[in-house]
Amino acid sequence: MDKVYSISDLAREFDITTRAIRFYEDKGLLAPERRGQARLYNHADRVKLKLILRGKRLGLSLEESGEIIGMYNPGSNNAAQLTRLINKIQERRQALEAQKRDIDIMLAELDDAETRCQEALAANV
Repeated sequence: MDKVYSISDLAREFDITTRAIRFYEDKGLLAPERRGQARLYNHADRVKLKLILRGKRLGLSLEESGEIIGMYNPGSNNAAQLTRLINKIQERRQALEAQKRDIDIMLAELDDAETRCQEALAANV
């Protein structure tokens, strides 16, 4: 029999709130079994949650993560899924590199402005 996890088990394991897990359910990313008010998550749900959180750390939207997770097919080599993930990683890397360039430019401008201010202040003393 497959191991089952409660919402509290998963929240504790992944250090997230139960509210976050319910949010992922509301978005259609997780679909636990229900027994009354209790939610019972199986191994596949646990793996999906792990992948959702990994996607979040990589900067993927929930929609992107859901799309990629939904492409998984246990009977294939999952080349399409892996290619899609690689493309998303490359897009994210390019965006971060552009942000880094912008930050480097801003830091140089701040350094220059601070130097000019310090020189003007020293000339007034």
